[in-house]
Order: sequence, then C-alpha cells, then structure tokens
Amino acid sequence: MEYLYENYSAALYGTIFRIVQNEEIGSEVLQDTFLKIWNKFDQYDKKKGRLFTWMINIARNLAIDKTRSAEIKHQQKSDKVEDNVHIIDHQKFDTMAVDGIGLEKILQKLNVEHRKIIELMYYKGYTQTEIAEEFNIPLGTVKTRSRTALLQLRKLLS
Repeated sequence: MEYLYENYSAALYGTIFRIVQNEEIGSEVLQDTFLKIWNKFDQYDKKKGRLFTWMINIARNLAIDKTRSAEIKHQQKSDKVEDNVHIIDHQKFDTMAVDGIGLEKILQKLNVEHRKIIELMYYKGYTQTEIAEEFNIPLGTVKTRSRTALLQLRKLLS
C-alpha cells in the first residue's frame, strides 16, 4: 500500500482535485480512494486493464460522487465569500498537469468534439446526459463520440 501511495497518490489527487476543486475535500476523497483500493484489491483483474486505470477510475468515481453529495451541495450554498475568492482564482487556470504521462498532448491529437467530451467526462465529472443537455445534442451522439474518442485514445496509447 505504501508503494501505491508513494507512486500514484499525486496522479490520483490531480484527477480528484480537477473534479472537486477543493483541497480539503480532495484530500478526503484521496483517503477514501486508497481505503477502497485496499478493501477491494481482490476485485482488480489485470486481464481487464492496468492497475493505474483501475485506481484512477475509483478515484474519479468517488470524486464525482462527492460533488453530487448533499454535504457538498449544502457547503457550496453556505461558503463564505473569502473561501470563494480562492476557488475563483484557481478557476482562471484551465489546465493542470494530469499525471505526468503526457495525457494532455495525447488528447490534443483528438478532434475538438471528441476531446471536449473526454475532458468533460473525465476531468470535470459530467455524465453523458449532462453533456448532451449542456451542448443541446442527442444523448446517442454523445455516447458515439465518447466511444469513438476512447477507441482513438486506446490506439494512440498502444
């Protein structure tokens, strides 16, 4: 577990932070992520994918769940103005180092409509339905574009 934390915590935290956009909540979700990894490690199947991919999916899903929780929604309504200034300042910076493996450069190779869907789904925690509503396009189109983008990414990464 120590090895996993030392080698993967920064990348996992980067993904989590990109979704929750709060350091304290991000740290909490990171801790929850490693607890879930520890408790569910027997469910990891290397035939289905890489360990990092499995862990990043756990982190991403927990971060999305956290942003949708009643606790977070209530907290956002009752935040102090001083706390929001910090958040607003960070929102100016649109890009963050994802995980040091050059994923941003690989994403740039996708066409704009595919890249935007991947960024919204995996970095901002949008569901496919939310993306369809946001851009006023059919849900089927979003699903097709996300599948196409993932297949293209798989090709680029192999």
